[in-house]
Amino acid sequence: MIGGKQGICNVFFSGCNLRCIYCQNHEISFVGKSGFSGPSGTTWPAGPPRPENISLHALISRIISILDQGIQAVGFVSPSHVVPQVRMIISELHRQGRKPVFVYNTNAYEKTETIRNLEGMIDVFLPDFKYMDEALAMKLSDAPHYPETALSCIQEMYRQKGSVLITDNEGQAQSGLIIRHLILPGHLDNSISVLHAIAKEISTGVSVSLMSQYYPTVHVQGMEHLERCLYPEEYRQVVSEFESLGFRKGYIQKMDSAQHYQPDFSKDHPFE
Repeated sequence: MIGGKQGICNVFFSGCNLRCIYCQNHEISFVGKSGFSGPSGTTWPAGPPRPENISLHALISRIISILDQGIQAVGFVSPSHVVPQVRMIISELHRQGRKPVFVYNTNAYEKTETIRNLEGMIDVFLPDFKYMDEALAMKLSDAPHYPETALSCIQEMYRQKGSVLITDNEGQAQSGLIIRHLILPGHLDNSISVLHAIAKEISTGVSVSLMSQYYPTVHVQGMEHLERCLYPEEYRQVVSEFESLGFRKGYIQKMDSAQHYQPDFSKDHPFE
């Protein structure tokens, strides 16, 4: 879908602008952040030591070495707080004659203006739509006004790309929008509200990925529901609502997917 058979060259940025307590990439997303208690009383852990900086020249060289292996797409993961650097990477790759598919993989907690200013630079927008329950957004991500912020952000992506997801002959995305939603154990009402918001405020024709891959990290100990994986029946309920709302393009995960998304960023290949 995104990476195709060859995969994708993902550039992961540390220090995500959200602080989701359950984040699977917590080893890098919490980098540079001190532990503190949010408004809900949830205590966030301090991030690990800040990693070494990498120069633009060194990064471009590494990306090109991966593209030379037959990879056709470059993804920017958690780029919301480093958009100037993203633009520099794209411009430098273009300057060197490289035209991969650029994928903007974001939590959608950013200004609509930021997305508007990326028009013409990003081929595929891949936003999360995490919450329509603001209290839950505060409790789990310390993110005030997340629902309206994310909705406005994704609406701008939709304005740019519409409902049509353009793919090549092998099914790899070339241009378009795919909205992802991670279903959280014990919080089905939030998931159903997200689907209703997409259907009402965006389109039932847009591509939606319903993710079952949640798994409990060490940071959710003692938090009700979040200490376990998703039950199959919970996932079926959300998929059933998705179908009843008339969505036409969806991506469904297998229930064992939680076993395959537990990265270890101390390794050269974190997801292997």
